[in-house]
Amino acid sequence: MQKAITVNYQSEKKNNLDELNQLLQEGWKVISQSPVGLVPMVSSLVILEKE
Repeated sequence: MQKAITVNYQSEKKNNLDELNQLLQEGWKVISQSPVGLVPMVSSLVILEKE
């Protein structure tokens, strides 16, 4: 099974890294990552996979 999420990072208070960390704790693994944002917000398309 695969899942795609967009990880956004603008500052320590404005990001969704908790969502990515939760998925990793649940056993999802990153299989690819691509930057997709402009400054000041950095975004990345992350493809995750779980067996």
